[in-house]
Amino acid sequence: MLRFLTAGESHGSELTAILEGIPAGLPLSPEHIQGDLRRRQKGYGSGGRMGIEKDTVRLSAGVLGGYTTGAPIALHIANLDHTHWCGREIAPMTIPRPGHADLTGAIKYGLRDLRLALERASARETAARVAVGAVCRHLLSQFDIIIGSYVVSIGDVTAALPMPDNEVAHTTYLARFQAAEASEVRCPDPEAAKRMHQAIWDAMQAKDTLGGIFEVVALGVPPGLGSYVQWDRRLSARLLAAVGSIQAVKGAEIGPAFENARLPGTQVHDEILLKAGDGSSQPNELTRRTNRAGGLEGGISTGLPIVVRAAMKPISTTLKPLRSVDLATGQPAATRYERSDFCAVPRAAVVAEAMVAFVLADALIEKLGGDSLDEMRTRYATLRRARLSDLPMDNVPWQMF
Repeated sequence: MLRFLTAGESHGSELTAILEGIPAGLPLSPEHIQGDLRRRQKGYGSGGRMGIEKDTVRLSAGVLGGYTTGAPIALHIANLDHTHWCGREIAPMTIPRPGHADLTGAIKYGLRDLRLALERASARETAARVAVGAVCRHLLSQFDIIIGSYVVSIGDVTAALPMPDNEVAHTTYLARFQAAEASEVRCPDPEAAKRMHQAIWDAMQAKDTLGGIFEVVALGVPPGLGSYVQWDRRLSARLLAAVGSIQAVKGAEIGPAFENARLPGTQVHDEILLKAGDGSSQPNELTRRTNRAGGLEGGISTGLPIVVRAAMKPISTTLKPLRSVDLATGQPAATRYERSDFCAVPRAAVVAEAMVAFVLADALIEKLGGDSLDEMRTRYATLRRARLSDLPMDNVPWQMF
């Protein structure tokens, strides 16, 4: 239902994104996007590029009179660093850096200068993704769906952030989001944040880089989004693919999936309990105490918080040279430094929020139909929930032919 494309190079004139499928009638202005663009540029361990760019979005299509029209939305973000590159002679880049798309890009596209791969493969592209995600986040907010993130670990420093019981999950996650915004490393655990800060500092002094793990959580997602009927309609698969597409992310999981894999089933699955209502304004509801499934069962949302965790490798560009080969001479050579972050985990968490927002907005439009916001609101009010009154059972035998 939703789709987007981005275009632009790291040091080109601008980044462009086209987002198609946003319903008509959504109030939208650059101010709804700017906040997330600013958040993406913050974080201890960022490189010099963030001191140059002041990302500002321009909307050139799909919004008239302050409201979306249902037509594709065009978003533009200027690259201020372009002025330092435009018209100058660019030195050839012939030594591929391990971990980057330099060598694989040259093999795939037959490039005769490795910078051509660098320019598009660069994580600078994520600014356009964050702009797209901010529009999707704004649409989700019309249905009280909230998305936030925080850092769980950097290097070998891990915060104590256990998955909360469902009775306190909403308030716990909101508190973590708020604390993360106040942290240079986006970690809501103050003691762990101090140690993460020190670990990044130590890596900088060693001319090295660090990776880590971040968590994105979506609150207020209704049950019934996604489907198990085809592999590519599973909401779990769509979320994992979206987060896994972020530069330098090498692993993703729904909830504590890898931890669950080491436990017996009786300690993993979220038991279904009945919460009795008064029969009228408060119907009988099906509840769960735990959320180890991460808000998804069978590729469908359960109505509990959706939790996506991702592992980001250390940034591939290091001040300390690594061994490589100069493709122009065929001789062994050391890599040459290109300006980059020392640790991008705090910023990557914001990018992951954008990708989760895009997938969830897509799934919500798929469920409700998305020609106009008013139509979506009317249909949203009629969605089935985890209530006995919404789940009548025939309770009679039948035959399969």
